[in-house]
Amino acid sequence: MKQNKPIAVFDSGIGGLTVYRELKRRLPGENFIYLGDTARVPYGTKSADTIVKYSLQNAEFLVSLGIKMLVVACNTASSYAMEALVDRFDMPIIGVIPSGVRRALKLTASGRVGVIATESTVQSGSYQKLLAESRPGVEVAARACPLFVPLVEEGWLDHSVTRQVSEVYLRPLAEAEIDTLILGCTHYPMLKQMIGEVLGPSVQLVDSAEALAMEIEGILTSLSLEHKGGDAEAPDAFYVTDSIPRFQRVAGIFLGRELANIRQVDLQFLPRQEA
Repeated sequence: MKQNKPIAVFDSGIGGLTVYRELKRRLPGENFIYLGDTARVPYGTKSADTIVKYSLQNAEFLVSLGIKMLVVACNTASSYAMEALVDRFDMPIIGVIPSGVRRALKLTASGRVGVIATESTVQSGSYQKLLAESRPGVEVAARACPLFVPLVEEGWLDHSVTRQVSEVYLRPLAEAEIDTLILGCTHYPMLKQMIGEVLGPSVQLVDSAEALAMEIEGILTSLSLEHKGGDAEAPDAFYVTDSIPRFQRVAGIFLGRELANIRQVDLQFLPRQEA
């Protein structure tokens, strides 16, 4: 049955595990396949053409495993590759950026929305453009926070250094008097508590992973693609394109448990799959 096929999630690396975590929490009866392209991370330093190429390779591999939906957890891939992915594959393909934007616009009262993301995502203007198109007149303050990623992967979620970095990064957004902040990188939800403490209770945080999971639940229902039966029958599968031990270590930080079902794959030498 198509409904019982897994949902695939791909990211340029490890951060997409926050999306997987929220999906699993919200949809415990579904099976998932996660692919982290850890050999080629970060995507943000690559050209748009390369990001599209890598994203199509990721999708071709996942489609070859027999899936019912593709979730693009990577903000950079969502910025540059969604059109190419939708054109090639005949299945629901969901990107992380629109979900975060829709959630932020529901929450903001003042129309002043902040976005924090990697440098490449901020430079792409994807969040800024979609916010402006969705609600003309919205004021957007965007800030790149590149040091958040290594701090999260080091496990420094409640460290004095992380707090100092947060205060520097977030000060301009507080001065812009935003009332809503989009966490526009999949690593950033790991710092949600600290970011909330720095900005204070007047700023609502939009966890794009949570927003995406809520929307996917609704999409599955509307398309009658929910898993038929009780709990998912097979263990979730995890694929990486580089070191398994490093992925396993950082995954423990993200998920609070050890992953065992991890395999390494070389996407560059896989035959192209027909959509």
